[in-house]
Amino acid sequence: MADTLNNETFYGLILALSAFFLATFLTPIYTYFAYKYKFWKKQKKETTTGERLEVVAKLHKKKIARHFPTMAGVIGVVTVLVVTVICNLNREQTWLPLAGFIGGSIVGFIDDIINVFGSGKGAAGLRAPVKFAMITIVGIWLGWWFACKLGWTTIEIPYFGPLEVGAAGMMLIFAFAVVATSNAVNISDGLDGLAGGLAMIAYGAYAVIALFQGQWMLTGFCLTVVGWLLSYIWFNVPPARFMMGDVGSFALGAGLGVVAMMTNAFFLLPIIGVLFVVEAGSSLIQIFWKKVFHKKLMISAPIHHHLEAKGWGEAKIVMRFWVIAGVFAIVGIFLAVQGGIVSDERVKQVEDFVRGESVSGIEADEYGT
Repeated sequence: MADTLNNETFYGLILALSAFFLATFLTPIYTYFAYKYKFWKKQKKETTTGERLEVVAKLHKKKIARHFPTMAGVIGVVTVLVVTVICNLNREQTWLPLAGFIGGSIVGFIDDIINVFGSGKGAAGLRAPVKFAMITIVGIWLGWWFACKLGWTTIEIPYFGPLEVGAAGMMLIFAFAVVATSNAVNISDGLDGLAGGLAMIAYGAYAVIALFQGQWMLTGFCLTVVGWLLSYIWFNVPPARFMMGDVGSFALGAGLGVVAMMTNAFFLLPIIGVLFVVEAGSSLIQIFWKKVFHKKLMISAPIHHHLEAKGWGEAKIVMRFWVIAGVFAIVGIFLAVQGGIVSDERVKQVEDFVRGESVSGIEADEYGT
């Protein structure tokens, strides 16, 4: 008898490898055009609150002078789109995360294009309120589809059970997940390999949760993103060949927010993506502190720049953040299993599979229908 769980795992592995090799193949093509046409990122000269951006400019002086391109997230967008459309397109499980991924990438792409090819005067790209409005529109539209087309009106609270929030409430929660995660990933994209590694760990954790739920095509989507990110990090370790850009960070953030909702594990997102919360939170706290107390709480924000200014090396920050993210991803998976996000029957099937016992006839449970 066919071992269904083994087939699901093998399917996800094939998608991840396909994404990895496709992204690796596309990278030299992108790199050629990016360097030829000088896709250089224009650096911001002012902080969000209007002061001169002196600390980051000093810390990254050599990196800025080196001139290497941005918008490498385009490789990931093309890779995830091609692999998903050809091998893993499904109305119930992958249409929405793919739409979120593409929708976020469009917002980021517009910002990157203005940054790279604009006059360089004023804001380096779209102004923050404009980006916020655009990604909010994407989130609301996706939330409407989730609630009204797929019929999701309840949200699972770990250890407490489902809570009925209605279509309107679900749309708002969904939009918040997309907007918050998009901006958090974008804020984290400040050191070579940081956002890519954190996103890879988060998508990997949600791939496990989706697999436990029987949503094997959603698992495949998550692993497709992981496959691209493995290729991206290969080329992005210091000294980076390129930067992800907003096209990549907004795609990753929007897609991750959708996946969290699709697995009914929204309340685990701050745990699995704890470093995204810390990164975005540190920026918000810095802005609040300067507005209220008229001085800085940290040397520079987000927190990875503060640690740089304190003398931590870039690789040290990135790798320690990866370790922390990995630990919390494991905690998140544990809470999903223990907190009722995953059905008890499915957990037993997975345990039997791990022990090497026959696991046959597994079908997608209520999460995957």
